Amino acid sequence: MSVSLRIGIIGGGGWLGGAIASSILDSGLVDPRNLSLSYRSWQPDRFPYSFWTTDSQELADRSDVILLSIRPDDWYPFALDASDKLVISVMAGIRLGVLSERHRTGRVVRALPNAAAEVGKSYTPWIGSNDITSDDRAVVRAIFETCGSEDEVASESDIDYLTGLSGSGPAFPALLAAAMMRDAVASGLPAEVARRAVNTVISGAGRLLERRNDCPDDVVQTFLDYRGTTAVAIEGMRASGFDAAVANGLSAAFKKSVSIGDAS
Repeated sequence: MSVSLRIGIIGGGGWLGGAIASSILDSGLVDPRNLSLSYRSWQPDRFPYSFWTTDSQELADRSDVILLSIRPDDWYPFALDASDKLVISVMAGIRLGVLSERHRTGRVVRALPNAAAEVGKSYTPWIGSNDITSDDRAVVRAIFETCGSEDEVASESDIDYLTGLSGSGPAFPALLAAAMMRDAVASGLPAEVARRAVNTVISGAGRLLERRNDCPDDVVQTFLDYRGTTAVAIEGMRASGFDAAVANGLSAAFKKSVSIGDAS
């Protein structure tokens, strides 16, 4: 991929937009002078050799690829003419057809990285319109591979489902960690000891799963077969509705993503 590619990130001053920008620059995918970023109220003190602006149309005019990293609520009143350029949206819910019509380009992509892009560990599912080219696909893959791993999926419904699953990033492991830490503190452990124990369990599990690439069901079954303390804990959690609670949460997230798209 050529470093002469010009990329613009609308919302580059935000958490996710800034994380993607950092990954792109660290990888050498683009020259810093060919990266444009927009911000709303104050210019972040980073990426000093890139172009910063509050004018989204100016950013679009100087870019070959435009990445939309803003909240859907901020996008509804937002106007930008992409002039048939490649537009990549990382917003939840907003449909390809609506993006194409609003931004005057047939070359649109919906993608959903997560906050782990900050450490190069995001999983990014994406889907493109019928008009994107093989070169466009290569660009999308190159961008999101700098942030972690990516997959082109078959339908927008897949993106809506994955909005709740992989789009959550660290939220669900953090939810589990918070529950574990509250129980540890309630059982008398000092908060700092509880935090270190829980954080190490969560981060260690992620690294182990990544290295071994085991099916999570197989890992759980290994502990169940051992019939030790962990097996008893797993059975207790499941008996209390753990699996159903996860399924209900993911279902609610899927419905929310669909409703965002319907509102657009």
